[in-house]
Amino acid sequence: MDAQADIGLIGLAVMGQNLILNMNDHGFTVAVFNRTVAKVDDFLKGEAKGTKIIGAHSIAEFIALLKRPRRAMFMVKAGQAVDELIAEILPHLEKGDIIIDGGNSLFQDTMRRTKELEAKGFWFIGTGVSGGEEGARHGPSIMPGGSKAAWPHVKDIFQAIAAKVDGHVPCCDWVGENGAGHYAKTVHNGIEYGDMQLVSEAYQLMKEGLGMTAPEMQPVFAAWNKTELDSYLIEITANILAFKDTDGQPLVDKILDAAGQKGTGKWTVINSSELGIPITLITEAVYARCISALKQERVAAAQKLKGPRRSISGDRAAFVEDIRLALYASKMVSYAQGYMLMRAAAKEYGWNLNYGGVALMWRGGCIIRSRFLGKIKEAFDSNPNLANLLLDKFFRGEIKKCQRSWRKVVAMAARKGIPIPAFSTALNFFDGYRSVWLPANLLQAQRDYFGAHTYERIDQPRGKFFHTNWTGHGGSASAGSYTA
Repeated sequence: MDAQADIGLIGLAVMGQNLILNMNDHGFTVAVFNRTVAKVDDFLKGEAKGTKIIGAHSIAEFIALLKRPRRAMFMVKAGQAVDELIAEILPHLEKGDIIIDGGNSLFQDTMRRTKELEAKGFWFIGTGVSGGEEGARHGPSIMPGGSKAAWPHVKDIFQAIAAKVDGHVPCCDWVGENGAGHYAKTVHNGIEYGDMQLVSEAYQLMKEGLGMTAPEMQPVFAAWNKTELDSYLIEITANILAFKDTDGQPLVDKILDAAGQKGTGKWTVINSSELGIPITLITEAVYARCISALKQERVAAAQKLKGPRRSISGDRAAFVEDIRLALYASKMVSYAQGYMLMRAAAKEYGWNLNYGGVALMWRGGCIIRSRFLGKIKEAFDSNPNLANLLLDKFFRGEIKKCQRSWRKVVAMAARKGIPIPAFSTALNFFDGYRSVWLPANLLQAQRDYFGAHTYERIDQPRGKFFHTNWTGHGGSASAGSYTA
């Protein structure tokens, strides 16, 4: 069989099919395979009919169709399925061939696979792909990392099919070594959790606090999408609020308030804990979904645990504007925390990340795409060593513009008993981050008192540790220094 295909893709679920069609549209010949072989024939007779896409009915046939160096991309479920597919395909490959994992894999798995495959003479790319079904078909955000030597062999394909912004600049570039690409996708998904929670809290404030209906809220979100909040999630929120069920009523009001999650947000939170980075907003967004899932318990608790009436009186239009500014400020904190996490991960795992480049990759195609990301790119392009996004001149000014409304919204929600965990934790982080003094001195005294964990003194150099015999009978032995 002649090697005809520029790239091969295994996995014909929605994302895989749409990526294949996208590649075909851009002039690339694609070979396809699926474990359930009938799906190959169905695809060729259906969506792929009349294209240059070539179907294979076995791994051996699939590999034989690929031009050298062979580029075999997987779009399968993360975890064991990827390892099993690698083991199955390796005997058919030659040294120098390239395996690409385009699923939502855990970045540590990608680090392991890169190391193992490079040791055997193969190249491995772990790439985040964001944008859902529509993005995959018409231009996703693509975040590749892994074996740098493989990048020139897939660059033209990936950049051709990626979303384009700022004068046809592709939302795809090399992210970094081993697991860096999948890590960027993990942080993207964590920020996505935060963005979705923030928008939902703005919706709740209008619905429960101001008593607004879906038809009343729809033009608000549509108008917000013409401001600094211009983004995919604000756009689709306006569309959702306008959507009517078969009886003419808003469909959103009939959807059960119990959120699901696939785990990528949780991965972000777990890694932030391991690295000691306070991504408090993403964490609250993850736990907000967990609380929502306790629907039956919440309904029972509402009958017994009473609070204030949730109605907010006064100038509705003015408070809606306060909500918009509070959302904008909280969003800035969320992205600042996400970039803090990426900076810490780059240091921990030895990655050389281009932070402005990551923002550009997120500018189009992906779920968190927004006008806002252009400003993040400008901030890191201006100062690649920027310690925190909030310290950039532009973002300092924007936070200042929002602060009064932000505090008003958080205070009003607390008084009215409306839960807004993401708005609240964003403000708490902001106030904590800008504090010269925090009560951790007392905390350290407590730790030293009960566990001899030592402390540092303000009148001594950093890194010099002390222990006090607080009770007079505890002894002078300490438990060792702490990690600050």
